This record gives sequence, C-alpha cells and structure tokens, in this order.
Amino acid sequence: MSTTPMEYGQAPGERVTALDVVRGFALCGILLANVQPIAASGAVAVTPDNGAAWMGLFVDQRFFPIFSLLFGVGFSLLFDSAARRTARPRVVLLRRLLALLVIGLAHHLLLWEGDILAVYAVVGLAVLLPSTWLPRSAVAVLAAVLMVASLVLSGGPFTLVPGLFLLGSALTRYGVVARIEHTAGWPAVLGALLAALAVPVLWWQTTAEGPGFALAGLLLAGAYVCGLLVLLRTPLGPALRAVFVPLGRMALTNYLTATVLVLVIGHVVGGPPSGWSSVTVLSIAVPVLVAQRVFSGLWLCRHPQGPVEWLWRWATWGRRPPLRRDAGDRR
Repeated sequence: MSTTPMEYGQAPGERVTALDVVRGFALCGILLANVQPIAASGAVAVTPDNGAAWMGLFVDQRFFPIFSLLFGVGFSLLFDSAARRTARPRVVLLRRLLALLVIGLAHHLLLWEGDILAVYAVVGLAVLLPSTWLPRSAVAVLAAVLMVASLVLSGGPFTLVPGLFLLGSALTRYGVVARIEHTAGWPAVLGALLAALAVPVLWWQTTAEGPGFALAGLLLAGAYVCGLLVLLRTPLGPALRAVFVPLGRMALTNYLTATVLVLVIGHVVGGPPSGWSSVTVLSIAVPVLVAQRVFSGLWLCRHPQGPVEWLWRWATWGRRPPLRRDAGDRR
C-alpha cells in the first residue's frame, strides 16, 4: 500500500528542531556508555566495583533506544521527501541503507567491533524498507508485537531495534512527530507515567536477571525524551537547543569521530578500561563532547550538514550535494 506526503503531517522542507535536540542528547548518553567498550575494543561489563553502578541504572542501554526510534523517524521523513521528489523513492532509501552498511562495516573493521551502524542498515533493509508498503496501522501493530516479543524472550538489546524502528516510523506516519514542538501537555503526562513505571522496574533489574534491564531502558529512554520535550517549552529551551542541536545535526560524524578520540585518549589514560571509575569515564567523555560541540557549531556555520552526512546524502540521492552554504544562508 503506497503512502502520500500528507500522511506524515509534515510540511515539505520543514525541519523539526526538537528531533535534533533529542538526537544530540542521545549522542551524549551513548558516548558516556561507550567510552569503556571503545577503549577496550569490545564489550565491557560496568559493575559497582569500578564506581560506576549509576551507569547501569541510568546510562547503559538507556540511550540506544532513543537513537533507534529516531532512525525510524528519519527513515519515514526521508521516504516522504523522496516520494515528492522522485518516482522511485524506495530506490533512494535502498541506496541510503546500503551506504550506511558500508560506513558501519568500515567502522566495525577498522576501529571498533561494537559498532551498531551495520546492524541498523541490515535491520533497515529487512524491516523498515518493506514496511513502506504497509499501512501505518499495520506498522504500529507490528512495532508493538516485535518489542513485546523481544522483552519476553530476553533476546538482548539488538532484538529491540526492529520494533523501535517501526515505532519511530509509525509515530511519524501518524503525525505525532510533526506536532512534538507545539505541545508540552502530553509529553509531561507520558513522561511522568514512564518515570513512575521505571522505578519498580529498576528495582527489579537490580534484584533478578531477566528482561528488567531492557524494559527499564525503554521506560527511562521514553521518560528522558518526554522530559526534554517539556523543557524545550520552558525558558531553558534556547540553552538546550544551543547545546544539542549542532551535535544532533552532525550525529553520524560525531558518533564516528568519538571512537577515534576515545581510542586516543584511552591510550593516554592507560590501565584496563573495565577498571576505570565513573570520574575517569566522565573526564574522557566530557572533553570529547565539548570539542565536538565546538567543531559542529563552527562547521555548520558554513556547511548545511556534517562531512559524513554530506557523503551519506551524496550516496543516498546519487548526486553531489552542495558542500558549503550560500553566502546569504548562514543559519
């Protein structure tokens, strides 16, 4: 079943700034969770013994659900844009996913085996692309089924990705994404509900094995997003946009360069990464994020997107996009 641009409730060419804020915020959390695994070139179990127990409660696997959801959102927004610009929008999406697969494999093979971009590309090819032929109601139902199945079967974090992709797509196709900057009512109510539900699940996570960890991650991720959306409607909104929008608009570039920076800094710090304290982790993550925020802000003053985003866009559309802004367009 085909879709039309009107289904998404998004004005052509309109950019939802709140999505950049949420993406930039998630990027910070993902880096914080990944510092030790990157430095160790593999998976690291963070335990109370190294002083970072709080990360297991509030950071680890709390931010990748946000990124996965946003990937589904971005995919559907791109499909909407491609449907207006070409008679074969799915070919555009196919090229985008294949290009991401190449980027992810290069990152995995050359820098860090914990890369998730290749996983995103494969799941996108298997789930997101076929979902463009389905009605939005079917996408929403399938998202719920896949997420519940993943939690019940305790299949690990990657098994949540297909459902989160489809959830992001469904939210876009029902017009929720187009309205998130215009209301703080439902995010406040939903965020409070998710936070309240997360409390007993966090306790469950600390007392027994099972799906508690993944469920707590989903609930906290939702509460984080809703909290941000509420704060964006307060006097803190401009400050949050100033900090997170540049990071979010260059999320792919920053995700990849963070690996290089952490590997270099980790080599200087020395010692087994699994034994680093939370202070050490923060002392690595914060300077990296500050440097990326400064670089992103400077780059975006003269360029419409980040360097890796520019290459990805080129591969997506099959033609070279402009690298620099016009003199009169320095937003």
